[in-house]
Amino acid sequence: MVPAALAQEQAKVTNWPGYIGWTIGLLIVIGLVYWLMRQGWNWRRTLQSGIPPLPAVPARAGRTILETSGRYHGTTTAGNWLDRVVAHGLGTRSRADLTLGEDGLLVQRPGDVDFWIPAEHLTGARTESGIAGKVVPSGLLVVSWTLPEPSAGGTPTGTIELDSGFRADHPDEHAAWVEAVAQLATRTKTKTEEAAQ
Repeated sequence: MVPAALAQEQAKVTNWPGYIGWTIGLLIVIGLVYWLMRQGWNWRRTLQSGIPPLPAVPARAGRTILETSGRYHGTTTAGNWLDRVVAHGLGTRSRADLTLGEDGLLVQRPGDVDFWIPAEHLTGARTESGIAGKVVPSGLLVVSWTLPEPSAGGTPTGTIELDSGFRADHPDEHAAWVEAVAQLATRTKTKTEEAAQ
């Protein structure tokens, strides 16, 4: 005859209906959290629907100044590293190949949307510890740029200032990128001002 304590222990171990119930409950909670995250993402995309389209991506970035590979961590409104921009595919983290040329910065993302920052839209670069809610101990290269807001007539009425974060496969390259982007932005600004005179 099986002792009462052993029978009770076996009943606990083989309480399959209880385990199945808890598992289904946990799966429902995970599904609900995922659905809420997705709704938040879509809500942010709707709020940012007024962000103008990105410039068309060219085949080349002009004469190459620097190239590197790494990860794209996201784009935020300038100065607000938690305000992620998700419009036009800018919200997705991905692998990225960066090419800085005389004409601007070409960001090629395998399996995702490529984007292009013309030289006249670059305003500078710096290193930071994080962007878009993501902290990276080895640091990030943050490129600052502007996106003109066209009016009904096509002339820009203002600009949206943005920061895009990248982490090169070799983070020691970040300093060279900061200097090169700053030089290109300054050179382009000087040319634009001279042409306007």
